[in-house]
Amino acid sequence: MNLCLLCDKPEPTGSYLCIGCTKATEVRVQSLPALYRGLAPFLQPAGGAGQGRSGKGGPAPLPVNEEVLDLRGPGGIVGVAERWLADVRRDRGHTAATPSGGVEARLQAAVTGLLANMPWIAVSWPAAGYFAKDIRDLVDSLRTIIAPTPEVARGQRLGHCPAMDPSGVLCGSVLRLMPGDKAVRCEWCGTAYPPYVWAQLKSWINEDMKASDAA
Repeated sequence: MNLCLLCDKPEPTGSYLCIGCTKATEVRVQSLPALYRGLAPFLQPAGGAGQGRSGKGGPAPLPVNEEVLDLRGPGGIVGVAERWLADVRRDRGHTAATPSGGVEARLQAAVTGLLANMPWIAVSWPAAGYFAKDIRDLVDSLRTIIAPTPEVARGQRLGHCPAMDPSGVLCGSVLRLMPGDKAVRCEWCGTAYPPYVWAQLKSWINEDMKASDAA
């Protein structure tokens, strides 16, 4: 049985990406044009545009945020999408596409091409994991600029979820007890462990750890 190349969970169909990671990657790819547009208001540096010379006599700072400018430029978001599409087309034996138009039009074309190839990427492309991780990291970095989220407590790490699906596959996702929670709930499979089973839960986790070490 294969493991999903993004989340490392068992993938019984033999695909390189599990169904959940395939869908999540599709959503991330689809979000790239909106995130590109969402960066526009952040082109201006937080301190405002520089005028003339700086107070120390040196050159004034650029009147734009260079990081955002680079992300919206030809080598930024669109560059990432186009490079991955070029790799997909090459490995599928398709003719290389020549980008045309402005950056936003090129990005939309690359996104369309990637989405059209997602079934093949998930099932047949050995580089699917690298692709999915790169897109995930890109989207996460863009969101930290557009809508930064405050840090939240990660809670107490308890171990791996011992729940099994009907086919006998172990969930194995990390369980955490968050401050104020009345029960431990697995974020992956949704199994809830109320306080009266916590002693048994610890035993299950320990048993799974011993079995894993023995294997």
